[in-house]
Amino acid sequence: MTRRKTETEQKGESRMEQDIKLTKLAKCAGCGAKVGAGVLSQLLEGLPVRRDENLLVGFDRSDDASVYRISPELALVQTVDFFPPIADDPYTYGAIAAANALSDVYAMGGEPKLALNVMAVPEDMPKEVVHQILRGGYEEVYEAGAMITGGHSILDPEPKYGLAVTGFVHPDRVITNSGAKPGDVLLLTKPVGIGVLTAAMKGDLADEETRAYAYSLMMTLNRAARDCMVKYRVHACTDVTGFGVLGHLLEMAQGSGVEIHLSLSGVQFLPQSVAFARMGLLPEGMYRNRAFAESAVDLGDVPMEYQDLLFDPQTSGGLCIAVDPNDAPALLSELEGAVPAAQRIGVVAEYRGGKRIFLSAAPRPAGNVFSAALA
Repeated sequence: MTRRKTETEQKGESRMEQDIKLTKLAKCAGCGAKVGAGVLSQLLEGLPVRRDENLLVGFDRSDDASVYRISPELALVQTVDFFPPIADDPYTYGAIAAANALSDVYAMGGEPKLALNVMAVPEDMPKEVVHQILRGGYEEVYEAGAMITGGHSILDPEPKYGLAVTGFVHPDRVITNSGAKPGDVLLLTKPVGIGVLTAAMKGDLADEETRAYAYSLMMTLNRAARDCMVKYRVHACTDVTGFGVLGHLLEMAQGSGVEIHLSLSGVQFLPQSVAFARMGLLPEGMYRNRAFAESAVDLGDVPMEYQDLLFDPQTSGGLCIAVDPNDAPALLSELEGAVPAAQRIGVVAEYRGGKRIFLSAAPRPAGNVFSAALA
C-alpha cells in the first residue's frame, strides 16, 4: 500500500496547496490531456517501421508498451507516460502520475524494474513543491518493487510529470491487447468516471470524501490485478486510461478481429460521476474519445450520461482483461478483494461485420452469446 503521510507532512502540503494550485496551471488534467486516438493514428501514419524478429510489440500496434526479446527467457517491456497536474497536492500528483506510467507494464503481463523521471516545471515553482512531486513518484515506484535511476527535466510554464519505465516479461507470456478470442469474458478492475470527477474537482464541486477516494483510487497500482491475471488463460489486456473504456476496447476489438458486447449493469461507476455527467460536466477528452470511437459502437438504449462515462478519459484506470470463459469465474473470484472493483462487464464474440462494440443497458436474454458467456 502507498505510505501514509504524517500529520506534519499533511499540514505542510496543505500550506503548499494554499500557495500554489497545480491544477490551475494546466488546461487539461491527467490523461485528459492525451492526444486523441484518431489524431494519434494520423500522426503515426506513414512512419517507417523497422522489422526485427526480436521486436515482439512495436509502435505500429495500438498497445500499451513495446516488448523486445533479449533471450529465450527474457524480454524488455518499455513505456513512457506523463501528464499535467491532476491534483493540487504535489505528492499526490507525483504518485498518481507514477502509478499511471507503471500500469502500461502491468497490462503487458510484465514486472516494472527501472524508471526514469520525465518532468517539466515552471521556472518560479517552489523547490519544495518540485521535491514533493518527485517524492510521490519515488515512493509509488518503490511500492511497485522498482527503482528510479535518473531522468530528465525542462522548464515549462505548464508543469508535467511522469516516467519512462522498463520492465521484464517472459517472451512467451506477453499479453497484448490484440489477442482476444470469441467467448472470452471481459473483466475490469477499477470503477469508471475519474475524468468527470476530475473536472468536478477542478471546479471545486466534488465533496471531500469523493475527492479523497478518487485520489486513492488513482494512486492504487495495477500490480495486484497483474499478479492475479498471469495465473490464468488471459488472451488480451489493456489498461483503461486516456481513450476511455470504449476507446481502449475498440482498439482491442480491431486488433483482435472480434466484436465486443458490454452490459451497462456490469460496470461500476464512481460516486457522484453519474450526477456530474448528467449535468454535462465533462472533460474535453471525452469529446475526443467519442469522435474517435462512436462510429464503431452500437450504443443501444443506454442513457447519454452513461455513454459519456464510457467515453470518459481515465487517469490510472484499471486493467480490462479478456480471459478464457472457463477461467473467468476463478479469476474474478481472486480479483475480488485484491483490486478496487472486480467487475464482469462483457464478452468477446466473432466479428459479423459493421459495428465492433455493442452496448446494452441490461444483460441480453438467455440463449445469446452475451448471457451464455457471463452465466
